[in-house]
Amino acid sequence: MKQKKIKLCLPYLMVTPAFLVMLLVVILPIINTVVQSFSTADGSFTLANYRYFLTSPEAFESLIFTLVESLSTMLLAVILSFFLALYLRFSKSAISRIIGRLYLLPRFIPGIVAVYAVMNIIKDSGFINRFLQLFGIMYKPGLLYDMKGIILCNLWFNIPFSAMLLSAALSNVTDSYVESAKDAGCGWKMILIKIIWPLVYKDIIVAATFILMGQIGSFTIPYLTGPNNPKMLGILLYQQVNTYLDYQRAAALSVLMFIICLSGAVVYIKSNMKEEVWQTVK
Repeated sequence: MKQKKIKLCLPYLMVTPAFLVMLLVVILPIINTVVQSFSTADGSFTLANYRYFLTSPEAFESLIFTLVESLSTMLLAVILSFFLALYLRFSKSAISRIIGRLYLLPRFIPGIVAVYAVMNIIKDSGFINRFLQLFGIMYKPGLLYDMKGIILCNLWFNIPFSAMLLSAALSNVTDSYVESAKDAGCGWKMILIKIIWPLVYKDIIVAATFILMGQIGSFTIPYLTGPNNPKMLGILLYQQVNTYLDYQRAAALSVLMFIICLSGAVVYIKSNMKEEVWQTVK
């Protein structure tokens, strides 16, 4: 009887240390942040912290700016990486093999180093401007300190990450599927819609979700390449804590950022649930 009780309790005892660590570093900080977001400096209840970010012109513009930048980066990164992954999967050329070995290289370059490298190319006095001056062309890209610069720098990091996920998904599309479809008279458009898409759409949602969550809380790239106003929410959160010392508003902004990220997670969870239901019915 004693050994049976030990066997029953052993799994819970083994899980307890991990649960306590998660409780300490994840659950308690979340609860504390939510409580603080509804509090004033003296501890009384208030909705003013949330009202500020939804009614203040500067804060609301920053919220919209972040959403537009995040969704734009997500869409561009997923679309470009999907076509890159398709090319790497189905092309047999020497160029595709070289790209297949090199496309992950940006992931191994320190972030701030990569940002400064991109800045030295796209700024008005950067490489593009100096190169065109050799041909008598005076061209200023106007990409830096603007949303376009943030998106461009973020694509540097997110396209390799997304392409890696989609390349792994496309490995499930065997050549026999494609050849059978071609023998049946299907073109590439029909093959893409009927064969490739059902096998990779889940991984596309995963890539899009991770990119979106990374963009909502991004700091380094917007800090170095973004405009002073409006600004990304990560910069706004940094200012609330370090410049204004307003921890209650910072907590409210953290909750809002979490809710935005949660929307992407809901889409991912729903896609998994639909797949499980489909498998059960089948």
